[in-house]
Amino acid sequence: MRKTRNLLIATLLMLCTTQATNAQTVGERMAETVMTIWKDSLFSAPGRPARWTYDQGVILKGIEGLWFRTGDAKYFNYMQKSMDFFVNDKGEIRTYKASDYNIDNVLCGRILLSLYNVTGKEKYFKAATTLREQLKTQPRTNEGGFWHKKIYPYQMWLDGLYMGEPFYAEYSATFNEPQNFDDIANQFIWMENHARDKKTGLLYHGWDESRQQKWADPKTGLSPHFWARAMGWYGVALADVLEYFPATHKKRDSLIAIFKRFADAIGKVQDPKTGLWYDILNMPDGKGNYFESSASSQFVCAIAKGIRLGVLPASYLPIATKGYAGILKEFVETDANGQTNLKGTVTVSGLGGNPYRDGSYEYYMSEKVITNDPKGIGAFLQASNEMELQKTINTAKGRSVLLDDYFNSEKKKDIVGVLKPYHYKWYEMYNNGFSFLGHVFNSYGVQTKTLSDAPTAKNLKGSDIYLIVDADNATDNPTPNYMQAKDADEIYNWVKAGGVLVLLHNDKGNAEFENFNKLGAKFGIHFNEDSYNRVTGTNFEEGKVLIPAGNPVLPNVKKIYQKEICSFTLKAPAVPVLKKDDLVVFAVAKVGKGTVFATGDPWLYNEYTDGRKLPQEYENFNAANDLVKWIIKQIPGKK
Repeated sequence: MRKTRNLLIATLLMLCTTQATNAQTVGERMAETVMTIWKDSLFSAPGRPARWTYDQGVILKGIEGLWFRTGDAKYFNYMQKSMDFFVNDKGEIRTYKASDYNIDNVLCGRILLSLYNVTGKEKYFKAATTLREQLKTQPRTNEGGFWHKKIYPYQMWLDGLYMGEPFYAEYSATFNEPQNFDDIANQFIWMENHARDKKTGLLYHGWDESRQQKWADPKTGLSPHFWARAMGWYGVALADVLEYFPATHKKRDSLIAIFKRFADAIGKVQDPKTGLWYDILNMPDGKGNYFESSASSQFVCAIAKGIRLGVLPASYLPIATKGYAGILKEFVETDANGQTNLKGTVTVSGLGGNPYRDGSYEYYMSEKVITNDPKGIGAFLQASNEMELQKTINTAKGRSVLLDDYFNSEKKKDIVGVLKPYHYKWYEMYNNGFSFLGHVFNSYGVQTKTLSDAPTAKNLKGSDIYLIVDADNATDNPTPNYMQAKDADEIYNWVKAGGVLVLLHNDKGNAEFENFNKLGAKFGIHFNEDSYNRVTGTNFEEGKVLIPAGNPVLPNVKKIYQKEICSFTLKAPAVPVLKKDDLVVFAVAKVGKGTVFATGDPWLYNEYTDGRKLPQEYENFNAANDLVKWIIKQIPGKK
């Protein structure tokens, strides 16, 4: 089994470096195409005004993934610029009409949620909530399935699951609406119950409960064919929803079972030679049928993400690996101007409407296939991001990092009045959050967890890394949990047995020192209550720390930024591993089988890793990658 897994990984790495490029380079080049041909991300026909459209949402989720993987602010800025064209300061969405009850219009709400979570600007929350309100009154079938559009009564399309459910799940998870997850799960369950073909496992494009449409089978209400992109929408929707779906919810297992049936079905119709998928999935010999790029990208994305999330077993990886290799070979090209393009995307395929689309094979073959369709590029970007993550995800698979929420237990009410932990938390995307550091850990397969109680042998057991940041003082938290001698003993014993302890403290006035040093003393580390690297305004040079060649912790970084850090007094077993003149910046201690890393600043929070503030010469995002890789190597048994 291990040999087979290693062979799969090696094959993936080889495929991702074909054609004198790799997945990351292809993804970044494709993003440059997006930001060149759609400078304002305004998808419109010549002479027609731009309008609020799901195409943007598909593209921007791919762009967002690139931002998470690279820490390059140009991707975030493009997302924000694209949405700001439509969302005004009052949170109103230009060209959007709630009365249309078009579920396609909900998809961009996911980008609005990201923008709100990063910036805290209320206009994005208001705009996202407008879309949430649409779902509250969206017309439904008799059992409760969302109509695709008001003008398509009693119809559910596979496309609609992608347009509505991931946003519905993310909004519900973000703003404490757990009661919605039954409804979210039911949308998939009902769609599969009606649309799944028992023989092939494939799902038909649409279902008309009323049986009134010409395209609908009078007995089943189903459209005639298995359209590839419809199933692609459905698969990616499952993966995206499961990312937010509560782990203990009673219907989570039902969604995972649906996902596995989906993966089995598309695996059976994957072309064995090219790894691609035909536009009509089960008719490879049909006249005019062709390999389609957006659906192929969606299938790759869904499978790879399902594996990354742990809801699909790794045995499905060859489907994604072979599919991605086929996409790179068949659809990705660089033109004479050096622009990277994506060929082979069908512009649109629908049911009903005016002129009427009858769902026949001939209809699907009549729709235009073009280069650089936004839906195709967006799907490719998402697939590329997932395949890039597959290259590193097994580095520390099965390992976990525990983030302290006890010694740093600040809380704050969110915009809807829910009291939440805040300041250096995994889920926080704003400046003082740790979402980017969490993404880095996750990219190497390390599971991010939180410990909200005092450390004990029992609750530390099973965790490989324990991260404590910025211990509260009474100014930050009127009821702080100070480090006690018994807490320090528990942590010391855990480290001695092989744990990796990471201490990111703070400077004078911003953290508590007297009690916290009870822990540091166990390892020869004393945090001094002082403050160095003081920075005036945006004079970033005052906070620079140069990294000498050969540094064991940051071997691939030359310059980082640390602002207002406390100094150390060290004694054995602690040793300095990075200094700025006489100031010790990093210290490491080895105790028993374990390791301690310490620095006097929480410097890897989003403000200094997500690329939006620091000049590019400061490599804090790359330093986060180097540090995480170094931490992983300290885990006993890892090399």
